[in-house]
Amino acid sequence: MKLTLGFSPCPNDTFIFDAMIHHKIDTEGLDFEVFYDDVETLNQKAMRGELDITKLSYHAFAYVTDKYVLLDAGSALGFGVGPLLICKGDPGELYKQLSTSHSPLIIGIPGKYTTANFLLGTAFPNAENKIELVFSEIEDAVLDGRIDIGLIIHENRFTYQDKGLKKILDLGDYWEKQTGCAIPLGGIVANRELPSDIQHKINRVIRRSVEFAFENPKSGLEFIRSHAQEMSEEVMYKHIGLYVNQYSVDLGAEGKKAIKLLFDTALKNGIIPAIKNELFLTGA
Repeated sequence: MKLTLGFSPCPNDTFIFDAMIHHKIDTEGLDFEVFYDDVETLNQKAMRGELDITKLSYHAFAYVTDKYVLLDAGSALGFGVGPLLICKGDPGELYKQLSTSHSPLIIGIPGKYTTANFLLGTAFPNAENKIELVFSEIEDAVLDGRIDIGLIIHENRFTYQDKGLKKILDLGDYWEKQTGCAIPLGGIVANRELPSDIQHKINRVIRRSVEFAFENPKSGLEFIRSHAQEMSEEVMYKHIGLYVNQYSVDLGAEGKKAIKLLFDTALKNGIIPAIKNELFLTGA
């Protein structure tokens, strides 16, 4: 059975999916047509229900629970993994300006439906002057003055300081201090139109793929490198170490608790619509 699968070219995703798309593990008869897109493009595809299986931001998932169910395997949650607000100027002064009502500061965000933007809205509800950019372009946009502040994700956590940029706030750290929970960044969902047994088969295969990657961390090196954006092997594996962990194998009770808290907080703040569907994969 061939299924469409979307994930980002970032090292954490290519690390997770390498074994299953290259049949290094038992895929239980499943084959995959792969689409590589940045996270906001994947979010938009999910809104349209285009793919059988896709990575997406947890913020975006809140809008597509009628179309997709969250799998237990493949997620990116963790501590110390959140998005950062960065700048070229004085971080303290810009923090003060962000905290005022109707701040005129222009903020570059990696997408409206990213979890990063959700966290920005939670920490700074008056920060409304935003423009959407591909995540990999945000640092340069700060440097050349197109935007005042950048909201960065993924491997840019490891590169912004080398470019002379400064941190205003770690929004993941902000969330952790507020809640004590891991920050849910992205998850893997399956189309609800797929039969339940296929959904569970997909979940098993993804878990097997993550476990294989942990047991053979260099197996997918060339594949990961071929999609990484001009980063060293050291940075690639720092990236993987940051975003791939026990929650990627299985969400477990703690992971599900963090996701529910994220959605409860977003609902309370009017950031997402009411959710009427069961979020998680159920049954055997």
